[in-house]
Amino acid sequence: MHINPADLQAIFLTIKLASVVTLILLLLATPLAWWLARTHSKSKGVVSALVALPLVLPPSVLGFYFLLAMGPQGAVGHFLSALGWQALPFTFKGLVVASVIYSLPFMVQPLQNAFESVGKNLLDAAASLGASMRRTFFTIVVPLSWPGILTAIILTFVHTVGEFGVVLMIGGNIPGVTRVVSVQIYDHVEAFEYSQAHSLSAMMLIFSFVVLLLIYTLRPNTKSVSH
Repeated sequence: MHINPADLQAIFLTIKLASVVTLILLLLATPLAWWLARTHSKSKGVVSALVALPLVLPPSVLGFYFLLAMGPQGAVGHFLSALGWQALPFTFKGLVVASVIYSLPFMVQPLQNAFESVGKNLLDAAASLGASMRRTFFTIVVPLSWPGILTAIILTFVHTVGEFGVVLMIGGNIPGVTRVVSVQIYDHVEAFEYSQAHSLSAMMLIFSFVVLLLIYTLRPNTKSVSH
């Protein structure tokens, strides 16, 4: 396989993006998934639908609205300008924000499934012994849900690595800033550099297969998010 410096730069940027997005989503999605797993609120359906929206909308549609919202004339863009901050489109930060929203269901849904599998009787028993909700969560829920948590982390990371439409719309194609692997492959194809496109595509194919193999080997009964 032929990997040139530009390809390596795109690979490192992709890994950086996926790592940052996965960490942010783990922190943000865990309380949301816990609430969805335990709440009886009438708003649960609305929140669940909003979380799952990226699964059904074309990535280019999401990317377009991200671009409008984060651009200089958008609500987010106006707010950032008022604070004296840089606009998000065509920056790495913009990629992170868009990817967090786009990958949200791939973190939330496995976590929610894992939390829902924890028996209510265990939580009630812990409460009857005087354990706080926080202590119960970290000493009972997290250990019992760990396989599902691991699945959520892996799926989110892999999904972020494979993004194209959203990252191209909001990030453009700036080397070393927003040009991730999927965009780099697109560039190679546009330039008729099929051997280089094949090298990167083969790496992505092998990487994705190995990750999925690990998931299904370690968690044969895991419910995964499909797109």
